[in-house]
Amino acid sequence: MGTVGLVIAVSLAGFLTSLALLAVIGAQNTYLLRQGLRGSHVGAVVAVGALSDVVLIAIGVTGIGTVVDHAHWALGAVRWLGIAFLTSYAISSLARARGASAPGATPANADVRRVVVVRMAVLTWLNPHVYLDTVLLIGSLANAHGRDGRWWFGVGACSASVVWFATIGFGARLLAPYLTSRRAWNVVDIVTPLTMLFVAARLALS
Repeated sequence: MGTVGLVIAVSLAGFLTSLALLAVIGAQNTYLLRQGLRGSHVGAVVAVGALSDVVLIAIGVTGIGTVVDHAHWALGAVRWLGIAFLTSYAISSLARARGASAPGATPANADVRRVVVVRMAVLTWLNPHVYLDTVLLIGSLANAHGRDGRWWFGVGACSASVVWFATIGFGARLLAPYLTSRRAWNVVDIVTPLTMLFVAARLALS
């Protein structure tokens, strides 16, 4: 196999590996889908998710994953912070879905965007599985391809993240016409926090 063929093969391996890890129903994907359905600051949410993955994958490719692998206390701290955030967010979301929260003044668009971005960042960086998948697993697989090959593997993995987040975020609007009733949106607003509670429970029991 020539150099070009080898680069393509390694990059494709990274792309498919990353895509397989991303295609899991979790808090991050659920929140991304919800924002996509609502058409609310989708570009910002997609950018946060994709850029976060790119950074984490790059960290793994450089070999720093071996350090993270030995920092069990750090992963434990991240896990419990993630559980606390997911639980509190899910409870507040369920309260709003049931109309328990008192309506207030409509926030400015910039304030809403800031809240959306922060939530996506927290859902990403306080999920210990993100570190296990990107920094440790993808990092280890990338480094198995040698000094130069690891970067092409990383490029493929990063490309998959960009494609995935953009597809879910912007593609979700295709489903919006089927969610025209208030009842349908209530289902979306209830399913999202329930999924987050499920993820929090899995983290607590893992």
